[in-house]
This record gives sequence, structure tokens and C-alpha cells, in this order.
Amino acid sequence: MMLKTLVAACLAFGHYSLPAAAHDFWINHGNYTSPADGSHCCGDNDCFMIAPADMQPTAAGWLIKSLGETVPYSEAHQSEDGEFWRCKRHDGSRRCFFAPRPVS
Repeated sequence: MMLKTLVAACLAFGHYSLPAAAHDFWINHGNYTSPADGSHCCGDNDCFMIAPADMQPTAAGWLIKSLGETVPYSEAHQSEDGEFWRCKRHDGSRRCFFAPRPVS
């Protein structure tokens, strides 16, 4: 409940994402790796939840509207908490991306 309140507050102030410790358990300990280079998905302060309103499915993949970045569906891991997450490298490039399971 507290996390949802924090997310709502950040969105109200125009932030597209927020760093969260909640990912620490399932992303950090889930042995997820980058489809691009096989590196571990999670490091210190590098994963951010992305608001669903900032996401758009396209023919090519998930579009993160605020970043202008399209993540191919083949490079998206399934999110264990039903939220969108982007993990980045130190240079800001995408390391991993997590998306909720598609609704059938």
C-alpha cells in the first residue's frame, strides 16, 4: 500500500519512474540476465518501476514513451510483481526490462 502511494506521489510530480527496493528480492535474487550480453540484470540502484501510462505496446515491442525506447518483446522478461521495470547500466543504456504477463 505504501509503495502505491509513493508511486502515485511521484507520478503527480511528473516523474516517469522511481527507484525501488521492492525489486531487490525478485530481480536481484532471480538470476535474471540481460538477453543482449548475459550480464546480471540488477546492480545497486539501477532498476526502476515504469508507470503503465508510460508504456505502449507496438508491433515491434514495448514502447517506453518518455524515453522513446522500444524494447523488443523477445528481450522482455516476465515481471513477477505485475509491474513494468527497466534496469540500466551506468551509462543509462538498458540492461534488462520486465513486463507483466500479457492478458489473453
